Amino acid sequence: MAKKSDNNSKEGILGSTWAGLQVAWREIVRVSTRANTPDESDPDTIRTQIRACLNQKGGEVSARNRAAGLARSYLGFSPEERLEFLKILNHEFGADGDLIAGAVDALQGAETEAEIELARYRLRKALEPARVQLLREFNTLHSGPRFLVELRRELIDLVKEHPDLSPLERDLKELLRSWFDVGFLELSNINWNSPASLLEKLGRYEAVHKVRSWRDLKNRLDSDRRCFAFFHPCMPDEPLIFIEVALVKGLAVQIQSLLDEKMPVLEPDEADTAIFYSISNAQKGLVGVSFGNFLIKQVVNRLRRELPNLKRFSTLSPIPGYLNWLKSELAAERIKLLPAEAKALKPFAADAKPVDFLANALKGASWHRDNALSDALKPVLLRYCAIYLQQAKRPGRRTTLDPVAHFHLTNGARIEQLNWMGDTSPKGMQESAGIMINYLYRLDRIERYHEDYHSEGKVNASKPVIALQGKVDPQRYN
Repeated sequence: MAKKSDNNSKEGILGSTWAGLQVAWREIVRVSTRANTPDESDPDTIRTQIRACLNQKGGEVSARNRAAGLARSYLGFSPEERLEFLKILNHEFGADGDLIAGAVDALQGAETEAEIELARYRLRKALEPARVQLLREFNTLHSGPRFLVELRRELIDLVKEHPDLSPLERDLKELLRSWFDVGFLELSNINWNSPASLLEKLGRYEAVHKVRSWRDLKNRLDSDRRCFAFFHPCMPDEPLIFIEVALVKGLAVQIQSLLDEKMPVLEPDEADTAIFYSISNAQKGLVGVSFGNFLIKQVVNRLRRELPNLKRFSTLSPIPGYLNWLKSELAAERIKLLPAEAKALKPFAADAKPVDFLANALKGASWHRDNALSDALKPVLLRYCAIYLQQAKRPGRRTTLDPVAHFHLTNGARIEQLNWMGDTSPKGMQESAGIMINYLYRLDRIERYHEDYHSEGKVNASKPVIALQGKVDPQRYN
C-alpha cells in the first residue's frame, strides 16, 4: 500500500508524528542519574556511553539506567549529531572478527555431537553484532519499542544518502520483526467514539484516499462503515496498520461515490458485500514487517461473526504503477493497437499515428473530460491494464510489477473486475488513467490462490479480466 511521511526540519525522533515522545520518556529522566552535559554529542563521549551500555557491569537496573541515559541524550541531538551517533554504532560496534574466527575453529575441531552443538551456538553468538545488544537494551525501556520504530524510520531515510548505514538498518528491521510478531498484536475497532487523538492520527496516517475533513472522517466511521487496526501493547495509542471497510450491496466500482458524504446510509444487515477500500501502514519504521495478510483475515472473520449476511469480501483498489508502465512501453514502441482500437482513435489523431496520439493524449490530464475521446481510449486502456496486472513482472522475478496487486495476490485474492473511471481524482488519473480494480477474497480458495502465486507466480483472475488482455506473449512484458 501507499505510504507517506512528513518531510520537514523536525523529521525523525523529534518529528511531528512523535512530538509527544519526549513526554512519554520522562521516566528516562527520572531513572538516569547522569546530568545533561554539553559534550554528550562528542564522538568520544558517545563511544564511552555505548561501551558502558555493553559491558553489562552491575545488575539489570544499572544496565537499564545506562541505556536510558544514552537514549535520552540521543533525543536531544541535532540531526547531524544523530547521524554521527548512528555511524559510530554501525561501523564500530559490529561483530568481533577474532571471536568469529575462534568460533569457526572450535566448530571445525568439534567431534562429539554435544561439542558440535555447543560450537554452533557459540558461532551464532559470535556472529551477532555488538550493536544488537544495545538495541535490545533500548527495547526494555518505557516506550522503548516506540523509540526503536522511530529510529528505524530515521534510518530508512538516512540510508538513501548514507548506504553504509544499511547493516544497522537491517539489524533493527530483524529485531522489530520478532518484537512486532502478529501474535503480540491486538485487533481493535475504531469508531466515532474512539479518542479524538486516535481519530486525528487516523486522518493523518490515511495514505490511500486523503481525509478531507472531520465530516469526511465521520462519514468513514458511520454505521455502514468499519475501521479496524492492529495495535502493539507497548504502543496502545499508535495504530500500526488499519483497514477501512464499506458495507454495500454488490461490488463497489467508484471510490468517489463510495466516499460521498451525501449518499444514504445502508443498514448493515442489508449489505451483502464488504469492500476493503483503504489499507494504510501507519508506521514507516515498520516497513517490511508484514501485517496486512493477518489483518485482512482477522477482519474477515470478525465481520462474518458480526454480520452473517455478508457473502462477499472484496477490495476497491488503486493501480498505482499502471500509467507509468504504459508510458514506458509506449516510449519503447512495444504497444500495438488492435484494428478496432486504431480505428476508434483515428478521428482524433489527424495526421498522427493512432499509437503516437495515444502517447501524447496520456501526457495531458484532461482527456477524460472529452466523453467521445474517453470512449475511444477506454478499450485500449482497459486491455493494457489487464496485461499490466497479469503479465508485467518485476525484473528477474515471477511476481507482478504492481505493488498493490502483489500485496493482494500474495494474500490469496484474485483479480475480479476492472472499473473504468473508478477514481477520477487527480491522483487516480495520474496513476492509473482513472481505472480501479476489485480484488476478490474467496474464502474457500484463499490458500490455493496464495500457493499459486507464491509458488508459480500465477495470477488468478476472473474470466472477463483474462479475456480483456487478448492474445499476448507471456514473456513480452517480463
